[in-house]
Amino acid sequence: MHFFLKLGLNLIKMKNLTLFLATVIFVILCTIIIYVIEPDTFESLLNSFYFVMTTFSTVGYGDYSPVTLAGKLFAIIMYLVGIGLLGVVIGKIVDGFTIFRQKREEGKVSFTKENHIIIVGWNKKTKSAVDEILCSNSSIEIVIIDSLEKAPFDIGLERVHYIQGDPSEEETFQKANILKAKSVIIFSDDSIQEASLRDAKTLNVAIIVERLAPVVHTTVEILTEKHISNFSHVQVDEFILSQETISSLAVRAALYQGSSKVYSQLISRQHGEDLYKIARKDNWKTYQDAFKDLLEQGATLIADRDRLDINRRLQETIPDNAELYVICNQKTYENII
Repeated sequence: MHFFLKLGLNLIKMKNLTLFLATVIFVILCTIIIYVIEPDTFESLLNSFYFVMTTFSTVGYGDYSPVTLAGKLFAIIMYLVGIGLLGVVIGKIVDGFTIFRQKREEGKVSFTKENHIIIVGWNKKTKSAVDEILCSNSSIEIVIIDSLEKAPFDIGLERVHYIQGDPSEEETFQKANILKAKSVIIFSDDSIQEASLRDAKTLNVAIIVERLAPVVHTTVEILTEKHISNFSHVQVDEFILSQETISSLAVRAALYQGSSKVYSQLISRQHGEDLYKIARKDNWKTYQDAFKDLLEQGATLIADRDRLDINRRLQETIPDNAELYVICNQKTYENII
């Protein structure tokens, strides 16, 4: 009994690779030895391997079993050693999955996929952004970066991953595979009360992002418009003025009752008609060509990049680098593309 206890403890202490190799070698030796002892009983190495595995796993169907004394004695030894060896291996595998899940929950597993969206900072805005992305795109992956000890969401949530770390450190973004990312969204830190300090932290994070991945599209939330000038040396692609945006929406709703519902439709895929970006087609020479063609399909062309004066430029030729935006529903958009 002491021998088997000591053997079990030694097996547990073995390194995973050593234990795995030892198990494979032991199974192969047992397969060969039992076949050599009783070739007439097992007929082939495949049958003896089948017997070894059913014995180790305690299944024991009984369709193959040794009949000689030597075969039975070896089967007993194989059974006693094999069950312990296989049990430890299975336990190591289960522990490995448990440790991996724990590390993933703690945000310590690096993200290796591509064309994902990185969101810096977890708050209510992040939760809404994640829901909107998942609703808008059925395949894109999302990586959340924050310093929380554990993922602030269920790690079983499809296509959403967590990286724990300080967003002001390069290593954190490297774990998020920023070089292969599609875009980065930097939300203002709600835990900081002073607006200027919040924008200062956002600026610091933006500098790191642009230095590591200047070609990745970056969207930054700014609290105060006058602070945008501080970002002049940082090639941030787009700014979102959160306080001014909310104030403007409130004023528009007060002046033109019901207008907030229009804005809600345009900024969310979850309600009504939506805003979509489409590519220029070869048969569209002028904006009028595109406007009429899209109108017949049920979509309204409203802008090229940030210019909303398409209706006054219908006779102009569409440039090759045009970025056209239309208003339509999901089904119409799918038909267009």
